[in-house]
Amino acid sequence: MELSGLKVGFAFTGSFCTFSDVMSELENLAAAGADITPIISYSVDKYDTRFGSADQWKMMMEAVTGRKVIKTITEAEPIGPKALFDILVVAPCTGNTLAKLANGITDTPVTMACKAHLRNGRPVLLALSTNDGLGINARNIGLLQSCKNIFFVPYRQDDPQKKRNSLVARFDLIMPAIQAALEGKQLEPVLV
Repeated sequence: MELSGLKVGFAFTGSFCTFSDVMSELENLAAAGADITPIISYSVDKYDTRFGSADQWKMMMEAVTGRKVIKTITEAEPIGPKALFDILVVAPCTGNTLAKLANGITDTPVTMACKAHLRNGRPVLLALSTNDGLGINARNIGLLQSCKNIFFVPYRQDDPQKKRNSLVARFDLIMPAIQAALEGKQLEPVLV
């Protein structure tokens, strides 16, 4: 499938340790010709961490995409009525965001973007990065995997010895997962 001209919403949530890997995939998507709009959670907008400053990450996102970041609920709300995207990717998708999506909570720019986008029957692709994916958030993963128009980038255990419940997406599979989701299919195997 051709990605050139594809309208992609690309949302970042606060799994800061994965940002470098995700940013590489954002660059690959841009190089393939996708028209990308970055969206960030409040945490991404505000927190400086050992992985980089909030301003640094926002500048990188805007440089790669050529668009200003959507960083408020009111900026994200028109995504639905204006049908802005063909697909919405949440990468990384934290356990917090995952739980909010599973329970219909819309209190961040990213959850509003998902809600607004889903109202149009278009695909949302989640790329997990959570320390409790095989713990309390396992039920939310199961719930969302059974929802229409929600797809997952294949994921694996992050560190089975030290962090038994931790799951992380294979970020290098974002582009093939986008292609599958646009065809209404889950890229398999989902658990790698």
